[in-house]
Amino acid sequence: QVQLVESGGGLVQAGGSLRLSCAASRSIFSMGWYRQAPGKQRELVASIRTGGSTNYADSVKGRFTISKDNAKNTVYLQMNSLKPEDTAVYYCAAGWTVRLSSTPDYWGQGTQVTVSS
Repeated sequence: QVQLVESGGGLVQAGGSLRLSCAASRSIFSMGWYRQAPGKQRELVASIRTGGSTNYADSVKGRFTISKDNAKNTVYLQMNSLKPEDTAVYYCAAGWTVRLSSTPDYWGQGTQVTVSS
């Protein structure tokens, strides 16, 4: 079993920045972030493999950066130029697949990100 502990959500004005962190209780192959806005399906925001290759949703490319500290088993999501449409609950996810699947093995508790206009 792997526990994921998230931190870093909050309220920010449009154009601002936030950084999310997610610490895993042990090393795992793939990690990433999903988000779910009210009335919408959960969607993949970004993922990263142990080797460092990354994947982003088109809506966040150029604004969000995912990174990982393998020594700390911690993944980060730096979110810049935030927009009101980025408002959602952000969930850390992790899995034993090389690339994070649509059904990750583990989920964090979720952290609220609210972007005001």
